Amino acid sequence: MNVLIINGSPRRQGNLSQMLAAIRQEAEEKGARVTLIPVSELQVTACTACMVCRTKQACVLPQDDAQRVLQLIRECDVLVIGSPCYWGNMTGQLKLLFDRMVYGLMGENVHGLPLPLHKGKKAILVSTCTTIYPFNILFRQSRGTVKALKEIVKWSGFKVVATIEHGGTRKSPVSEKDLRRCRKAIRRCMD
Repeated sequence: MNVLIINGSPRRQGNLSQMLAAIRQEAEEKGARVTLIPVSELQVTACTACMVCRTKQACVLPQDDAQRVLQLIRECDVLVIGSPCYWGNMTGQLKLLFDRMVYGLMGENVHGLPLPLHKGKKAILVSTCTTIYPFNILFRQSRGTVKALKEIVKWSGFKVVATIEHGGTRKSPVSEKDLRRCRKAIRRCMD
């Protein structure tokens, strides 16, 4: 089993990073090969929306970390994506990465309809935000982040096995209960 974890948080020891670390540890204990990608350390050039990648199935921009991460996505069985909430969405750096990889996530048929390229693979989505529960859900803060990530993985063909949201991180950091939910989610993907 090959698990890829993409961490959209710039904080190495933050709440989201702790949740993803629990997933990583559980997956490794179950015998999976795990790769962790901290997005804040990547060098990715912004997409120019030239649309050439749609016909050539390759990005025309110079090689950078976007192509490397796309190759890891192609090789993974389980994709775990975590992002803190930035204005009800994923981090800008994470969005930039997905913008650059769209041609390798979904194709198009002759009529222009999307074709998922990763059918049969599983995904876990994790989000944290400072907005307290239940307002993180009601005001679409962490829920908005998860929704945006779901849009990407579903059109790519991934089956979302679990979504984990933790609100109110300023006053209520990640708890053992949250970490148990993370471990349970990756076990569901590996069974």
